[in-house]
Amino acid sequence: MSDKPSYLGLLNAIAVGELGGEAQFDAWAAATTNDELRCVLRTVALREAEHARSFAKRIDELGYTVLDRPDADLPRRIGIAASTELSDCEKLQRLGFASTGDERPDVFTRFFDDTTIDPVTGALMGRYIAEERDTVRRLRACHAQLAACQPTPDASTETAGGSSDAGVLVRLDRIECALEALVASTSATAEAKAAKQAGKQAGKQAGKAAKAKGKSKATA
Repeated sequence: MSDKPSYLGLLNAIAVGELGGEAQFDAWAAATTNDELRCVLRTVALREAEHARSFAKRIDELGYTVLDRPDADLPRRIGIAASTELSDCEKLQRLGFASTGDERPDVFTRFFDDTTIDPVTGALMGRYIAEERDTVRRLRACHAQLAACQPTPDASTETAGGSSDAGVLVRLDRIECALEALVASTSATAEAKAAKQAGKQAGKQAGKAAKAKGKSKATA
């Protein structure tokens, strides 16, 4: 392709992040003794795997390859997921899926800020976003069910769990950084186009003025 898509970095961040998510949920599914939760985790792991490969395939179709961007926090998250000492309820809380009812900004709402996204990529992103939101709903529902069966934690336990609640945000942070770069790139491109258009208009006006001036001299 002659022009590199402005949203390529976002696609790459998703492909890499989802591959890590597959490893995380596979490890968790292998460790849990809760059959109902295991079914949910396997579904999520399959989604993560499919997302990683679908976005890698789309990047390839656009004429590029996935660039591996190591996630320094991934080993910690896999360690939590694979732990045999933590309960599933604790894992859900530490990895950011606690059913607290807190409303956080939805990072996915900004995915289509770039109006240059092509139809094929747009369709892929739309399905990805819908499945990611459904995954969060399912895991939070699992947490609510598990938490209801456990004794009410004391204040110190709630604080400790709450401090780890940002685990899921760590994974999304890489995607959000790509979004920030995308927005900046889109704005810069728009400004450059506007400046170029303004320059063309100024050139036309100057040309008209010069032409009018030349006619005036010829008449004189």
